[in-house]
Amino acid sequence: MGVHLVGGGLGRSAFAPFTAEAVARAQAQGAGRPVVVVVTVREDASTGHARDLVAALTADDAVPVDARIVAVGEGDHVSPAVFDGAHAIVIGGGLTPAYHDALEGCYDAIRTAVGAGTPYLGFSAGAMIAAERAILGGWRIGGVVVAPEGTAEDLDEVTVVAGIGLVDVSIDVHAAQWGTLSRLIAATEAGAVDGGLGLDESTALIAGPDGPRIAGEGSVWRVIPGADGRVEVSSDRAGA
Repeated sequence: MGVHLVGGGLGRSAFAPFTAEAVARAQAQGAGRPVVVVVTVREDASTGHARDLVAALTADDAVPVDARIVAVGEGDHVSPAVFDGAHAIVIGGGLTPAYHDALEGCYDAIRTAVGAGTPYLGFSAGAMIAAERAILGGWRIGGVVVAPEGTAEDLDEVTVVAGIGLVDVSIDVHAAQWGTLSRLIAATEAGAVDGGLGLDESTALIAGPDGPRIAGEGSVWRVIPGADGRVEVSSDRAGA
């Protein structure tokens, strides 16, 4: 079972491997259909984002899931008990600092569940906070603009905190679509993070026991510190 990090977008091909793992997990535990906990933060009563995520998980109608939607408002906190009995976990997208605040008290429970074989899917914000060193947002470093202001997540300076710790590299999302790759590059150059991965929309990086792989429609951009303060950037696509 793996950690699935989706860079935004609802393309089915990025979600299908996670759905397959959720079904396999449920079957291994003798359940007819997987119980998937879907957490969204800063959500209104319609839980529209959560429903969109469930629709992406089941777009081909091949396998129904029992979605346990947990939608909380900004400033509220999620109880670790919501993950009890889950065959799979989905953490949605939105304001990344709000997700970090709402779920920080659950990080131990999520790590324990994933360590025991529960697949995790982080979508956008849910992908960013999955890292050991989580980029929460921001658009300037030392007052210098490094990313579009619209990607700042209500933060000024690029902010890095301790995340869930499911992957050992920092993650940024909507890389090609929103121009956030420049933030990851600048954060690496400044030493705020030790490199990381930028994920395009409708693209999943899957970290599993057999090593990382890519699913979906876009690219995963690798940013690593190079010699003499330089930063090296490369990319991979599914099937490449």
